[in-house]
Amino acid sequence: MSDDCIFCSIVDGEIPARTVTETNDVIAFLDANPLAVGHTLVIPKAHHTHLGDLPADLSAAVFEVVSDLTPRVQTAVEADAATVGINDGAAAGQEVPHVHVHIVPRFEGDGGAPIHAVAGDRPDLDDEELDGIAEAIRG
Repeated sequence: MSDDCIFCSIVDGEIPARTVTETNDVIAFLDANPLAVGHTLVIPKAHHTHLGDLPADLSAAVFEVVSDLTPRVQTAVEADAATVGINDGAAAGQEVPHVHVHIVPRFEGDGGAPIHAVAGDRPDLDDEELDGIAEAIRG
């Protein structure tokens, strides 16, 4: 746990939350500042700042809850769809440095954009650049 993390304080019960599901390793609750009705956060109870910091078993536990909850959230608020996302790092918009997955219900005509819109201008990459990036990722 981290002493200065709001999500750790929720896990510890120091800050109340509208919990919608909880397992030994994961807790999910309604976002206090929702982007849409039903906006839900899924977090590991253990403090990890970045997605890559999660042990494989904890990552699996988080995404098992995300997979289970997404259709339940949509049904509860009669949403047409959902956007599921993670802001991994401050440059990506992560405001709380504790891994968390957003389940944001979406509605026809809600004015929101697809996830493709979050990065701004798209790069114009040639085949050589794409090959180099793929190789760097493969390691």
